[in-house]
Amino acid sequence: MSRYDANPFAEEDVNPFADGKGLSPLPPERYDRGATIDIPLDNSRSLKDKEKELKAREAELKRREQEIKRKEENVKKGGGFSTDKNWPPFYPIIHHDIANEIPIHLQKIQYVALTTYLGLVVTLLWNIIAVTVFFFHGGGIINWIMSIIYFVTTCPLAYFLWYRPLYRAMRTDSSLSFAGFFLCYTFHIGFCIFCALAPPIISGGLSLTGILSAIAIITLNYVTVAIFYFIGFGMFVIETLMSIWVLKQVLTYFRSSGKAQDMKRDAVRAAI
Repeated sequence: MSRYDANPFAEEDVNPFADGKGLSPLPPERYDRGATIDIPLDNSRSLKDKEKELKAREAELKRREQEIKRKEENVKKGGGFSTDKNWPPFYPIIHHDIANEIPIHLQKIQYVALTTYLGLVVTLLWNIIAVTVFFFHGGGIINWIMSIIYFVTTCPLAYFLWYRPLYRAMRTDSSLSFAGFFLCYTFHIGFCIFCALAPPIISGGLSLTGILSAIAIITLNYVTVAIFYFIGFGMFVIETLMSIWVLKQVLTYFRSSGKAQDMKRDAVRAAI
């Protein structure tokens, strides 16, 4: 073997393109320009649901933030509330600030309760007007005096016995204030029902613009007076229905907040 002979163990250099033949290219994929691509619509729906959920969470966070700020302000004031007279605006005689002192989730109930109180005032005032019209048609002085007594006594009693306790209960979350409200507001609803019926108990029932007194006046052929009485009857009915709604809403909140159980425990402890 000559020293110039090739090394039998050397790697052989193989060129696959040496014979002029290369790898054949892949055939082009067919593409249909008219084909449609299905995009699932569930994604858009899920995005909308997530957006609603985020908005709900944001509203809840804002509510909690405002509640915390309200409590912090009360703490800075020493735990008390302002007593500056600011209502009614044209002649302030009491302090009343639902927007800043009542929690946001309870403000609607409080506003409707305020509406029932003002509605009672307006309804009893209309009762005086109707009985006054009847007085000029020979209705008698006793009916007119009784209508004024209803207005003078009921309006302030309603404020002190059930509206202010409800305001205090919503503001301080006091179980005792809630109990006072439930008791007195039940009597308020009973009084509204009594006025809407106007049974002939006190001065023949004609001192109240109820359905029975309106029918009695029609039988006397006082059509104009009867119209005033029927309007008063409708106002007492609306007052009754709105008051029932308020009582139901406050009772639902009272039970869901756990105050009912706390009151039962306190009653059991007091009995023991």
